Amino acid sequence: MIDVTISSARALDAGAIGHILSVSNDAMPWLPRVHSAAEEIMYAGDMIDAGWVRVAKVDGKVVGFLARHETEIHALYVLPEAQDKGVGTALLEDAKAVCDKLMLWSYEANGVAAHFYQQRGFLETQRTDGSGNDAGLPDIRFEWTKGKRKGKG
Repeated sequence: MIDVTISSARALDAGAIGHILSVSNDAMPWLPRVHSAAEEIMYAGDMIDAGWVRVAKVDGKVVGFLARHETEIHALYVLPEAQDKGVGTALLEDAKAVCDKLMLWSYEANGVAAHFYQQRGFLETQRTDGSGNDAGLPDIRFEWTKGKRKGKG
């Protein structure tokens, strides 16, 4: 594990967040590119302006982010070179500290993400054919509730 600092994103972080989105998309060959790099930076800026984004920094560099509106996580991304070092977990724990319930969608093809969420107490609640998302890919709904354990209702 590495020393990770979590804080609210600033407008100047939009470029770094856009870069994380772009690099992450490139690392998933099954995921079609539906937005340009410029659109990803604009999207990051919009989420920051809305107050949704928390960033993870290592040695002062943004290496991951979580975008959340109320209980809905809209994005959780970590630079490929910073994965498996506790960054994503730190971002989730930061969100769990202020929410009693969290929900998110993940692509079915992203088995690594599904495993990550399940290991952190998220339960699968729904699957779709993907007709409701930008990529048109089947997806899975995950939910976490404070105090609720895996396998218990």
